[in-house]
Amino acid sequence: MTTRRFMWLFVAIALVSLALAAAGHFLLAWPDGLVGICTGIGAGFLFAGLLRWFMPDACDAGTPALNSRYLREFLPPMVAYVLILLFSVWLLKRVEAPGLRALVALMPVPAIGMALRAIIRYIRDVDELQQRIELEAVSFAAAFVSMAYVTGAFLQLAKVIDIPSGVAMIWVFPLICASYGLAKIVVARRYR
Repeated sequence: MTTRRFMWLFVAIALVSLALAAAGHFLLAWPDGLVGICTGIGAGFLFAGLLRWFMPDACDAGTPALNSRYLREFLPPMVAYVLILLFSVWLLKRVEAPGLRALVALMPVPAIGMALRAIIRYIRDVDELQQRIELEAVSFAAAFVSMAYVTGAFLQLAKVIDIPSGVAMIWVFPLICASYGLAKIVVARRYR
């Protein structure tokens, strides 16, 4: 699938998700959690569509077969992650035993592991220039999120802000992914 098709697919999914969120909030009186999930999915796909739009061709240096394999290995675990996460959150409201709650809370982790495996296999199989671009982008993303996290920790210790630890921890991975996408655009432009 071409970059433009991906971009339009992501934008279409984003618009549908955001429309569902608006309809759920204003017309259907959905619970705030469901509206928030639809809004989050819409915002995520809109962000992904914008990343695809601005990514230079150097960001997609893999062969068509490699890119196809990557999508076959990456997209199903991500869809499974979203579905399992929704089910896990729903189930956590109904389970009391601590051991069972731990198992239910960890249900989405294998899907993330499978998606990470697809990413690692892709990076391992692209050419050296693309590997360098990926390494620099991941390095910048990890450094940025680490700096943001430690800044938040200092503000938390100074009692300037009050962010629950669970909220802070759950956002580390999505922030690394988002900042990696932005960093990859900047880094790839250097090698054009």
